Amino acid sequence: MGGIEIHRVSILIETNSECELRDQMKITDQPALGRVLWEMGVVAIYAVMVATMLSGCAAKSNRDDPANATHVAVVRVERRDIASDLEIASEFLPYQEIDVFAKVSGYIQKLYVDWGTHVKQGQLLAVLEIPELEQQIDQDEAAVRGSEHDLSRFREELSRNESMYSVAHITYSRIADVQKTQPGLVAQEEIDEAQGKDLQASANVSAAKDSLASAEQSLAAAKAALEKDKALYAYARITAPFDGVVTQINAYTGALLSAGTSTSNGGLGLCHLSQNNLLRLVIPVPERAVGDIHLGSSVAVRVSSINDTFEGKIVRFSGQIDNQTRTMHTEVEVPNPKYVLVPGMYASVRIPLHSAANVLTVPIQAVRASGNGEGTVLVVNNANRIERRAVKLGLQSADYFEVLSGLSENEKVIFGEQNQYKDGELVSPRDAGTAPAPQE
Repeated sequence: MGGIEIHRVSILIETNSECELRDQMKITDQPALGRVLWEMGVVAIYAVMVATMLSGCAAKSNRDDPANATHVAVVRVERRDIASDLEIASEFLPYQEIDVFAKVSGYIQKLYVDWGTHVKQGQLLAVLEIPELEQQIDQDEAAVRGSEHDLSRFREELSRNESMYSVAHITYSRIADVQKTQPGLVAQEEIDEAQGKDLQASANVSAAKDSLASAEQSLAAAKAALEKDKALYAYARITAPFDGVVTQINAYTGALLSAGTSTSNGGLGLCHLSQNNLLRLVIPVPERAVGDIHLGSSVAVRVSSINDTFEGKIVRFSGQIDNQTRTMHTEVEVPNPKYVLVPGMYASVRIPLHSAANVLTVPIQAVRASGNGEGTVLVVNNANRIERRAVKLGLQSADYFEVLSGLSENEKVIFGEQNQYKDGELVSPRDAGTAPAPQE
């Protein structure tokens, strides 16, 4: 009886697959006991298949249940003003910096600055002692006094010679006139003697003038030598050429400073002076952005080390693209009146390039950009199911993409990673401002 019941069950659930399996195994002539065992195995196989189908249906039912939907962070497509920026990192440099050398060699007699001293233009930094130059100035002053004495003497000599010439010339002129009016009255010897004295006196005047001119030139040379040495001695007082900060001291009181103009000078100067109240940033602007660089444009300079942003201005650029780097040398000046910034700090310069007003935008984190102005987003439709959609992109700012096509205002898109979601998946959207971050 048991065999008959099993046979009836097998008849009820028999399918084409069972028939094919039975034909393959060629069981038509098996004994009754083997037949019963075979039919029991078929029943077990179908029981597993039925259970699998039922569990699959249950799983699908759970996925479609809103209570079991995955929570996702979404943002809405909104209109806003957007601007594309160029951000380049650079390093602050002093507006100008120099090594302060002495003009002439000398020993440091007094030193008025040290590391970090803030100085003003013209402020005294140090005084040098130059004894040999002091002696040279004394000699120059003596030479000037001697030249002045010689000049005075030659002037007196010229005056005396001019007086003698005047007397001799008048005497000769009178005798010559008498000879013309009363020939034979004056002896010819007397006339010749008067004429000779006149010519001699004239020659003496010319010689005295030449001597006077030579004395004047000697005095001028002596004065020039004196002024030169005084000018050199003035360099014994080393002053600041501009407002700045002493960033390094290389010599102290008593040290010998060699002249900075010496060709054999291998030493260091007195100090290193840096103008830090105005800093400059040198940035290499890429070729694609060269047309958007304008003199006088304001830029934002972010200094992360002090967590602050400063305003800078584009003040100069080379006007030529480097053939190797394909960039253009551009300089930005940043005022630093309170010396908050220090040369050597790193900064990030943000230069505005293009802008658009009241355009559709989505956050960068919601877009998978594929290049060439295209990308994809995951849209959550009204049924809370995911739709993968291609979009065309426009400007890109630091936080947003401009959407040219593919999305409408107020549509919801998933914020964050897209790989973990499937097209058509049921989700539970939450605003990205309050929703938890998407699960990885």
